[in-house]
This record gives sequence, structure tokens and C-alpha cells, in this order.
Amino acid sequence: MINISPRQLEVFVQIARLGSVRAAAETLHLTQPAASMALAEMERQLEAPVFARERGRLRLNTRGRELLPLAQELLERYAEFGRVGTGGGDELGGELRVGASNTVGNYRVGELLGEFVRAHPHVSVRLRVSNTSEIVAAMLDHALELGCVEGPVAHPSLEVRPWRDDALVVCASPDHPLARKRRIEAEDFAGARWVLREPGSATRSLSERALSSLPAGETVLELDQAEAIKQAVIAGLGIACIPEVAIIDAVAAGRLKVLRTPFLDLHRKLSLLLHRQRYRGALIEAFLARAG
Repeated sequence: MINISPRQLEVFVQIARLGSVRAAAETLHLTQPAASMALAEMERQLEAPVFARERGRLRLNTRGRELLPLAQELLERYAEFGRVGTGGGDELGGELRVGASNTVGNYRVGELLGEFVRAHPHVSVRLRVSNTSEIVAAMLDHALELGCVEGPVAHPSLEVRPWRDDALVVCASPDHPLARKRRIEAEDFAGARWVLREPGSATRSLSERALSSLPAGETVLELDQAEAIKQAVIAGLGIACIPEVAIIDAVAAGRLKVLRTPFLDLHRKLSLLLHRQRYRGALIEAFLARAG
């Protein structure tokens, strides 16, 4: 009979998340030998390894990837059993790992997390901000419980829920020739110098689709943050497609001007991501109730 303990499951989950026994031991306040023994005992009972050893790091093998969501579910159910059994009621605790693409993480984090954090002050929320493709990869690896991204996502393992409407705008510095035109046509963008987000970001994908309907221009810079792009445009290095929410302050201060481009479709949906195999315990359900 298999008798795997919650501690062994915790070690397994943390090693899967952090990639090493030492890091997992530090997170769980164990000695490294104790963590190693816990993993070895779990693998002995399973009669199979759950990690591949690669150049000093541990990476989940096929068996480990199958078992990780089950281990996470068991730990969450164990915590819920304790909370309900001790009369904890609605007082949620624990850790919730959320991934957000750059626009959401940098400009709409209050909308995403505010109500949940205020309602559940004992929950530790860990927010990872990256581009959409990296958040999707982390969701597929079970490194995050939830994601919120800008771009379209189509993966059979992920459930995509519409969250908010969003839009990009084309902007320029106030002294740019296009900023001084009363009416802009698509042909006016011939030879334009563009500052774009890095490949792999949802903003880059939408920008490229929109720009494909314009005359050829030149990409002069590729940057991985909207703030950096905003500063480059303010400095007169080019024009850009930037999330509207990112430039409200600069437009109000007269440092940027939005170019009216009704001939471009720059609207998009922001979406919540959930892994279909992931157990949706009290923490995830509470988050969804507040973020909806």
C-alpha cells in the first residue's frame, strides 16, 4: 500500500516549481538531506523516478508531469480539510500564484487583484509579470494557478475566459510630423519609423496585424516593456502602437499625442487562463468570483 505523506508531496511540488532540492528545502524550511530523503522515499513507493536529472537541475519527466497536478490537488484538499475542520470558515490562507502579461501586470493589477486581496488578507499572492507566451508556458507547466493575458490563446489544456476589453492606440511625440496633421490617412505612414514590442508578446502580434495594412515602414527599436516604448516615442525615436491605458498620463501631460487611425482595428480582449487539469479549490474559486 502506498503511504505518501503531505510533506513528501510538498517537497515534490516545490522541486518541480524551483528545479532543485536545495531551493525546495529552503522554501519549506527543511534541511537539504531531509528534502532529498522525502523525494527518494516518494519515488521508492512509486517504484519510478519523477524527475530527470539535467546538468544540476531536476526537470519533471513524463510520470512527474502526470502526477504534479494530482499532488497539487491533494495538498489543496488537505489544507481545505484543515480549514473546515478547525472552523476556519471563509478565512482563506495559503499562496496563490498568478501570471499577468505586461499590460495587465503593469497597468491593470488593481482591477485584477484588488478585490481579492482586500477580501482575503491572509492569502499571499505572488504575481509574475511577463509576455503572453511565457505566461502560457508557465500555466502549462503548472507553475501558476491562474493567468491573465492580452493575446488570443488556443491550447487544448487551457480554458480561456474573457475578462476585459482593451485597445491599442498609435502615438507619437507632439512635434512628430504626423502629430501635426489634422487628418491622417493610411498612406501617410509610408516610411514611418516604428518602435515595437518584442516578438512573442501579444501587443507585438496585434501591432503587426494592424501594420500589415499600412505602407511599408521601418522597425527602429524592439523593446520588452510598454514604459520603455513610451519613453522612446516621447524622445522622438519613432511612433508606436501602445496600450491606451499605458499612455493616459503622458497624453494628459502633453508629452504624447494619439494619432486618430479609424482605419486600423486595434481592439482586443484580455482573458483569464485556467488549466483544465488543475484542481479548482477554494482559493481559485474565490479569485474567480472577485475578478469576474
